[in-house]
Amino acid sequence: MVVSAVELLKKEIPVEEESVCIADDVITGLVLVDIINGFCTVGAGNLAPREPNNQMMEMIDESVKLSRLFCEKKWPILAFLDTHQPGKLEHPYPSHCLAGSHESDLVPALQWLEKESNVTIRRKDCYDGYIGSIEADGSNVFADWLLVAGVCTDICVLDFVCSTLSARNRGFLPPLKDVVVYSRGCATFDFPASAARETKDGLTHPQEIMQHMGLYMAKGRGAKIAKDVSFGALK
Repeated sequence: MVVSAVELLKKEIPVEEESVCIADDVITGLVLVDIINGFCTVGAGNLAPREPNNQMMEMIDESVKLSRLFCEKKWPILAFLDTHQPGKLEHPYPSHCLAGSHESDLVPALQWLEKESNVTIRRKDCYDGYIGSIEADGSNVFADWLLVAGVCTDICVLDFVCSTLSARNRGFLPPLKDVVVYSRGCATFDFPASAARETKDGLTHPQEIMQHMGLYMAKGRGAKIAKDVSFGALK
């Protein structure tokens, strides 16, 4: 029997996922990382999927479900939107998600969030939403948030999680106890070796492997990895 690279990876470095129940009497926040057209909508830009992708579609569906639940409870939601000024590239990636463009907008399934009173929209021009959220006085807008979903699992989601956990461990975010990454609410992109060879500074990026590695690295930094999320009284 031939064992795939993904199966071998998951066997050698497994990621323990857990069921997470969020208590109704504890206000929790949801962080949505870069669920925008430029990363998630087919054909929307240089870094968008080239064809429909099951992992991306599941991430959007699960993020919509969570967002509706949080809005019903009037719990806070913070949505990061990757937004860059023309001429300011993020090496090694090509131009993407320019300010004022369709690429930097929320995907159609989440655009209704812009009208919700419990939602904060935060445009960022860097991988790491934690860095992108630091105010001039050193405070950070997301200090009470806990549950994380979005793209890309191994890049912007991971960077945000790592910085947030480091800040929590240093005592900079006293309200924050746990950072939970919802695996089904996260996705990354697929960039095969054939395409990477034809792209200047391109790096091969196998989707399933990098999704697993992103979750593994987040777990290694101290995040909880949730396979499902429920709400109610803690048992």
